[in-house]
Amino acid sequence: ELLGQGELRDLIDPGVLAELEADLQCISDRYRARDADELHDLLRRLGDLTPAEIAERSLEPPDAWLERLRDERRAIAIALDGEPRWIAAEDAGLYRDALGALPPAGLPDSFLEPVERPLEALVRRYARHRGPFTLREAAARFGLRPGQLDTVLESLLAAGVLVRGEIRPGGAETDWCDSEVLRRLKRRNLAQLRDEVAAVDGSALAIFLPRWHGLDKPAAGLPRLREVVEQLEGLPLPWSLLDGTLLPARIQGYRSDMLDTLAAAGEIVWVGAGASGSSDGRIRLYRRDRVRDLLPRDAGYEPASTLHRLILESLEDRGASFLFEIDEWIADEAAEADRSELVEHLWDLVWDGQVTNDTFAPLKGLGSKPARRRRATGGIRAVPATGGRWSLVVKLTRRTPNPTKAAIARARTLLERHGVVSRSGIAAEKPDGGFGALYPVYRELEEQGQVRRGYFVEGLDGAQFAYAGAVDRLRACRELSEDRDSALGERDVVILAAMDPANPFGAALPWPATASPDTTPPRRTAGAWLVLVRGNPALYATRRGRQLLTFPATLSRFDGALTAAIEALRRLPRGHRKTLLVVEKIDGANVLESPLLDAFVGAGFGSDYRGLVDLRPPGAAPRGADERRA
Repeated sequence: ELLGQGELRDLIDPGVLAELEADLQCISDRYRARDADELHDLLRRLGDLTPAEIAERSLEPPDAWLERLRDERRAIAIALDGEPRWIAAEDAGLYRDALGALPPAGLPDSFLEPVERPLEALVRRYARHRGPFTLREAAARFGLRPGQLDTVLESLLAAGVLVRGEIRPGGAETDWCDSEVLRRLKRRNLAQLRDEVAAVDGSALAIFLPRWHGLDKPAAGLPRLREVVEQLEGLPLPWSLLDGTLLPARIQGYRSDMLDTLAAAGEIVWVGAGASGSSDGRIRLYRRDRVRDLLPRDAGYEPASTLHRLILESLEDRGASFLFEIDEWIADEAAEADRSELVEHLWDLVWDGQVTNDTFAPLKGLGSKPARRRRATGGIRAVPATGGRWSLVVKLTRRTPNPTKAAIARARTLLERHGVVSRSGIAAEKPDGGFGALYPVYRELEEQGQVRRGYFVEGLDGAQFAYAGAVDRLRACRELSEDRDSALGERDVVILAAMDPANPFGAALPWPATASPDTTPPRRTAGAWLVLVRGNPALYATRRGRQLLTFPATLSRFDGALTAAIEALRRLPRGHRKTLLVVEKIDGANVLESPLLDAFVGAGFGSDYRGLVDLRPPGAAPRGADERRA
């Protein structure tokens, strides 16, 4: 569209036009006059200027320069439209023949020779050194009536010197513009557009995502929890990670009972997505009104045992039930059933995504010792601290979802979570139908103007889609990601769980090389942590920080990166008992043999039989040199 000549108002950036006009009019610092000679050249290029306009185009007060130029007969003052103007002496004949301005006596005859088509020459120069202008503006500049200039403009239009159209942003009249000026304006505008759409690198994405998830400024309260559920909706996450790390990082003052508050109000539900050992498992959070559209479809579930089947039949027959009600139903229907393992079988069904609870109490009781109770006739012998009523997940999705509505819901959820959606970026989530099923939805949303499509992030393959606001925030991170010189600030260093969707590495982006390629590479596993310095991985820590991997490219790129990363590492959650942070290995080697040993000691770590132990309470200042030597 920018290659055309008409209707450019909505395509020309006002800032680009203002910058070009400042250059053409010599208002920019690099074009302003620094002495009398440069002022003379400026008058020859621009033509007549008022004293105020000359001062605006000079780096120093120009009065002395003007006096010198007048004494040397290089500049003269004339009257135009009732106000004084300064012109180069060489233009005396031009202004006399075009506008009737009388030159002073004493000028050389060569400056007073007749000029052919003088008004056209003035208009050419006028147009050559400004942006789009109207007929009325040009006539007012020379103290003429519009009709006196109309023929001149039409003649220059026919000669290809000027163009006419809707050019100036915000204008309401037809504009005239020098053809070369318009070409320069288009080139600058296109350069800016190309810069705006230029893809950012992976580090900019890694800066953007934690901020997109609100990790930089966590808000408080239930409204914030609702926002977080919307971003994490449908993503299978270990309960311990979700409750102990992800939600506290996003919500100031988070408590587990906040989830119960929303669940009791019927706003959210949870569904199991696989066990993780004997005391943890993955769950998916959903808003109740979206679970039907977002819950993955299964091809049918076959109970693995009689007790599994009886539990399902109990919940189908009685509806939502407390644990003792399920036990009683099984006793009535099948007295011979081995109900001593009821809870274990119930949790099998939970992790298979068949059964859920209307509270989060059962999840909170995972890993705790079971409270024992005995019954005269068998029954439950070990019951963990559970609460709430159990129900079938299928009850949440009994009605068949509308395919179009479900596809749109999945597409929007991924946009909310990732900011920028691409085939490789969401591959780890394995959405129903893959990216191919979502592509038509994103294309339709783009045609409706609800999302943008482009190549926003280097390294993400294929088409990329994002909300306009996400694109703007992503590009705002580019300058910070490219900054190698300024000192690292608090917001430049981020520590987050490796499995956090705010971490793009190991999912949307590959892991950079570590200092020891022979060791086990970083992985997005529960309990692992990643320290980012301006969006670049600096340290990777396994569970409780026992083993570290370093990324030498980042540590050498930023001054103070290692010290800042160690300080961030000290903020690792340590559980209710404030367990000491103990580092046993760095890059596969014993910490006492690591070249990074001095940096850790300087940050407050001491060595013992276990390795390097963080002896300084979180938040305390680093020790001084004398204390480190001691």
